[in-house]
Amino acid sequence: MWSLETLGRTRLSRYFFLRDFMFSEISAFHGIPNVPDHPDLMIAAGCALAQNLLDPLVETFGPIAIRAGYRSPTLNKYGNDNNLNCSRNAVNAASRMWDQRDAAGNMGACVTIVVPWFADQYDQGRDWRDLAYWIHDHLNYHEQYYFPKLAALNLTWRENPDKRILSYIAPRGKLVAPHAEPPEPLPERQKRYADFPKFRALQYPQTPATPFVV
Repeated sequence: MWSLETLGRTRLSRYFFLRDFMFSEISAFHGIPNVPDHPDLMIAAGCALAQNLLDPLVETFGPIAIRAGYRSPTLNKYGNDNNLNCSRNAVNAASRMWDQRDAAGNMGACVTIVVPWFADQYDQGRDWRDLAYWIHDHLNYHEQYYFPKLAALNLTWRENPDKRILSYIAPRGKLVAPHAEPPEPLPERQKRYADFPKFRALQYPQTPATPFVV
């Protein structure tokens, strides 16, 4: 218990600690511990996710909501075996399972988030692709996958990223294929998000430089 509590205190970035990503409804309800097999790899992947993708979102749009984060191999397998919306472990390596490299040896991490600033507009009819294209043009992500409720998305960082976009919201399916150009040229994409806040323009209180792992 003490080691798991200490692990949760690990700071991944300016705004996020590892504990922010370790809660799981499956773990809590079914009593399956969400404990990593390889904590060092989990921390490294989480740092890359938080610093490269999540911090820029916070500094542009304000606080974001974490809906789901890390799943251990044991927990993910239980979820898959019991039809709890978990993909197979082989698929979730370097994705939900931050502490496992994928078949190609890539490190990666996935998180489900909601951007409240955008979700309010989406609920009024705004196109989810406006946010998808903004992320595509500003962040070095691996995959975005959108869901109808609140325009929540699975956002994945991975070494050697594919930069693909998929959605369960109409138009459903694949919006951007791996390593492909989006169907809309850059000037058209920029019109979609012309009213978005300036990239990383939010000003937060400055703090002395400190290591992220505390």
